[in-house]
Amino acid sequence: HFLHSLLPIRMKCLVTTTVFLLLFSLILSLVSALAKPLSMPSLADKRATAEFSCTACNGPFYSQGLETYRVPMALYELNRARLVEAMVSKLGKTDTGIVLFQGGKQTTRYDTDHEPVFRQESYFHWAFGVSEADIYGAISLPSGNATLFVPQRGIDFEIFCGKDPSCDMVQEKYGLEEVLPLEQLAEYVNSQLENPEAKLHLLSGLNTDSGNMAMPARYDGIDKHASKMDIESLFSCIAELRVFKTKAEVDVMRYTNWVSSMAHAEVMRACRVGMVEYQLESLFQHHTYTHGGCRHMSYTCICACGPNPAVLHYGHAGAPNNRLLKEGDLALLDMGAEYHCYASDITCSFPVNGEFSSDQRRVYEAVLDAQVAVIACMKPGTTWTDMHRTAERAVLKGLIRTGLLVGDVEDMLAADLGGIFMPHGLGHLIGIDTHDVGGYAIGTPPRPDKPGLNKLRTARVLKEGMVLTVEPGCYFIDPLLDMAMWNPDQNKFINSERLNDFRGFGGIRLEDDVLVKADGCENLTICPRAVEEVVDVMKGGAWPPQRDMMPELRRSWVERGNGKMVRLDVAE
Repeated sequence: HFLHSLLPIRMKCLVTTTVFLLLFSLILSLVSALAKPLSMPSLADKRATAEFSCTACNGPFYSQGLETYRVPMALYELNRARLVEAMVSKLGKTDTGIVLFQGGKQTTRYDTDHEPVFRQESYFHWAFGVSEADIYGAISLPSGNATLFVPQRGIDFEIFCGKDPSCDMVQEKYGLEEVLPLEQLAEYVNSQLENPEAKLHLLSGLNTDSGNMAMPARYDGIDKHASKMDIESLFSCIAELRVFKTKAEVDVMRYTNWVSSMAHAEVMRACRVGMVEYQLESLFQHHTYTHGGCRHMSYTCICACGPNPAVLHYGHAGAPNNRLLKEGDLALLDMGAEYHCYASDITCSFPVNGEFSSDQRRVYEAVLDAQVAVIACMKPGTTWTDMHRTAERAVLKGLIRTGLLVGDVEDMLAADLGGIFMPHGLGHLIGIDTHDVGGYAIGTPPRPDKPGLNKLRTARVLKEGMVLTVEPGCYFIDPLLDMAMWNPDQNKFINSERLNDFRGFGGIRLEDDVLVKADGCENLTICPRAVEEVVDVMKGGAWPPQRDMMPELRRSWVERGNGKMVRLDVAE
């Protein structure tokens, strides 16, 4: 200050201005530095953070308590980042607007006020992982920021169903950028579409398994944005993304397969002549819920015994798993539990008395040979139709060993004989739905025409990250057997005298859920499969075993620990 007082006035002004500019520059630098951490992360940053959080299970997670699996909410953050990347790639980096989803609605049973247990709509679950009903979700493009819109229903709802969580509580539970009251949905959409170029992307498309349509989100006032709506782009992007599972999704499916595999083994131990089919179903559901926290089944349980396995989707209301188990019966149990909407689909077949007859063992081993043959070939680049033929070939070879068929297997395949004994597809994509989407997506191979092959739920070329069921079977279905006997191209292969031994046999199916990997595949299902394994478990033997009798099945041995799945050492 003393030196400053000795300077000429003009020099004083220059120094003062310089100091001011330096201070102003320093303040701007500080403001910029402070602002950087507050800026929104890029889409690449979001994806990297989500992948790390999935691995470390950081942040919020879904769990049913006790030691049930902890599903990281980052799994859904990663899915949203993948979706935005796909949309930007499809539409261009300049595309702006929002993707709007409508979650599942709580329904009632017909005209009553009874509310069935709610299960979330699958596309909505894939994007947000939200368990509750009557919620909307939006994803901004191109930032990827997610917003939920939740109902606030007041005192009457609170008295009977409990208080709706606050927006802050929902945001903390699911780890989203923003949660708003549902009443603000229309205002929010209006604000996001102010840019003349902004689009409103809605979900609409055909499910090729059910023939039903995924329906676009609706709310009062949405029609004012009709000129901005795009109902074409979203469905193709998200359906294709669901075909390929992330590591975090596979880990959830590994858990559902573990729970369901252990339940199947428990049912085998408990099965006795004199029980009723529905008791086996009840035991399975009890185990998966009590020990796995699985409130939902992936589908209606098929507990078919005696001749009933010849009815492929037995267990419906007209055939409700109610037959008494008799001496000499085979059981075909197709049951899989679901955890946080991720499915398992597993079938075991075994004699209800614990001992295979000679014919039962031959047919069982023919089906097991088919499963091993398919798993040995599964890898990226393999065509699913070829895998179906591989399974048919193994089953037909096994039937030759029983004396039921005679002749050349390739000639039998050419005559479509495989479709007589295995009249369903080899397997299907599986994920959030048992019959997962994308089987016949645009740009993929069409459904084949030939018998047997035309029942396939996909004809795609296998790629890394797909999860498919491998479910070869052999059935003795009277109408199909009669058709074959009337067909001169087929009956020449059939030993008619031996055929009578298999009338009323029912059928055998073995079904595992298999992940396609870069170097082959990994079997997520760990059920007893070798004849010796099945017999041992039915006699009370331990499962999982100390030794893997069939390493060629590539079963991925795991157990549960602290809400995670850990590798289990099973010797070969």
